[in-house]
This record gives sequence, C-alpha cells and structure tokens, in this order.
Amino acid sequence: MRNKNSAPTMKDVAMEANVALGTVSKVINGLPVGESYRIRVEEAIKKLNYQVNSYAQGLKASKTYTVAVLMPNTLHPYFAWLTYEINLSLLKRKYRMLLCCTDYNHGAEQEYVTMAQQNKVDGIIGLTYNPDLQVGENVPFVSIDRSMGSHSPCIASDNFAGGQMAAEKLADLGCKNVAFVRIGSSLDNEPNKRKAGFENGCLARNLLYTSKILWDGDSFDEFDNFLTEHMHNGKLDFDGIFCGTDIVAYHILKILKKFHVKVPDDVQIIGFDGIRNLNENDYICSTIVQPVHDIAEMCVELLLQENMASKPPLVCLPVSYIYGGTTKDTPERQE
Repeated sequence: MRNKNSAPTMKDVAMEANVALGTVSKVINGLPVGESYRIRVEEAIKKLNYQVNSYAQGLKASKTYTVAVLMPNTLHPYFAWLTYEINLSLLKRKYRMLLCCTDYNHGAEQEYVTMAQQNKVDGIIGLTYNPDLQVGENVPFVSIDRSMGSHSPCIASDNFAGGQMAAEKLADLGCKNVAFVRIGSSLDNEPNKRKAGFENGCLARNLLYTSKILWDGDSFDEFDNFLTEHMHNGKLDFDGIFCGTDIVAYHILKILKKFHVKVPDDVQIIGFDGIRNLNENDYICSTIVQPVHDIAEMCVELLLQENMASKPPLVCLPVSYIYGGTTKDTPERQE
C-alpha cells in the first residue's frame, strides 16, 4: 500500500489503473497504447496527482528539455518582449527556459554559460556583450544581434534596411536636414548597421544629416548638449531625427519638450524596436519595428535542429515601419 505522505510513483499509477508498468511509461511518453488503457492511466494520474519527472526522463534520453537564455535584463522593454517570445516558443515545443540576466557584465555572462553547460542544458540562446565569451563546441549556441563565429548562428533584424527605411520615410514626409542619434556598443554587432543604412538612405535622397553617437555608459545629458548646440533663435536646426532605439527616442522627446520644440510639427522622430506604451497598444513613437516573434521562433528552431554545421551563420529578418504619433503621416496613409 502506498504511503500517503510520499509522492506517487509510476508503479502507484500502474496499480491504480490496473495495468502494467510499461503501459504507464508508454502513455507518459506519448507512445501508442489501446484507448481504454490510455484513459485508465490518465485517470489514475489525475486521481493520484502524479507528477512526471521530466528531468529524469531527459537524462535517460540524453536531454534535459531545458534551454538557457542569456539576456542583459528584463527591465528594458525590448529585452522583456524578446524574453517573453522566446519562452513561448520553447513552451510550444515542451522545453523550459533557464533565464540568466547578465546586466551587461562580461564576467557574469561567462559564469552563466559555464553554469548552463554544467547543468546539461540542451542549448543556449544569448544576447551577449562579452567579446571573449567562450562556449563549448558541444553545446548548441544561437546568438542574437552579434556573430560569434561560423559555428554559432546569429539571428538579427535587417538593421541596415531599417536605417535606410527611416531615412526614406523622413524624406517622404518632407524632411531636409536630419540627425541620427544613438547609444552604440563598441562591439561589432548587427545593430551598428542602422547608422550605415540611414546614411545610405540620406545620400540617396539628398538629405543633409548629422550624427551623434554615445557609447555604453555615456550620460544621456550628451544628447541634451547636442540638441542645445543645434538650437538657434528658439528653433532646432533639424526637421527630422532618427533614433537608434525607441528608448533613445523617448529621451529625445523629453528634451525637445523642455525646449518647447513641437513634435511632429517642428521636428519628426522615428525610433527603432517597436516598443509600446505600458498596458496600451499604442507605440511610444513612430518606429522601425523588429519582428520579435519571428526572431524568437528562428532562434529556437535553429537551436533545436540536430545538425549545427548546416545552419546559416547569419539570418536577417525583415523590419517594418509603423506610425506612432511622432511623424506627420497617419495610420490611414501607411502603405
């Protein structure tokens, strides 16, 4: 007789359902059995509140059905959104996410990778900033936004096309003198291509442009100083600004409000990412939207494929522009 104070086992389920232990194992693992047997086993599982030890199952199959995900944090709306979508993609495939928030710390990134490998995860998805990050070749790894070498696929938005799209949109909306502002990383990563794409678009449309690049750790006050230098007689030199992220656009909007510069009447703003206002469907600005759901799906799909050697070194997914109130177009006029 089973001890009521102990967790039920597969043997308890078999006795309750009056079937062989092997039948219970088949039902739990989704293998075919007679319909009447399956129903009896499932009813017994429910009655006893039997919990499948998926970790033990995974060890037997040389899998843990766990994927480590390295993110800088989940405070940034874009990172939070991406984490959410990756988790959904994993759950859909009956995998669990081991979330590791690194806070941009190079040492923490390496420690988390080591910990993940020691815990026998089935793979790692990482948005990382450590240029010297070491990942064992026996652990599948998919990078977001930064190439880690030919052995690890990199998934990113088409950042160059997004930058070019922003320039073309500002030109279409009548802008003549524009600025590009961003906080950039010293790493050679895909988001750095937004600047090149924007410059290419400006040259193609004969737009005058000025760039202001801050680096990680620089104060947002530098943007305040930059815009102050370009204020003359209460008017801003620029009639359009492309911001490297929506978060930068948010700060630029606050500065312009302080200067009594009207958006979009005096200057039009386009950001990058596709972040929405909290608990609302509205975007915080007109923006180049990253396909976050598709990025997450592609990361998980490539990670779980068996043959890593056949995977592409870089996958760029298409972006799109959407009106968010900081440009002179309207939702109805969008293509």
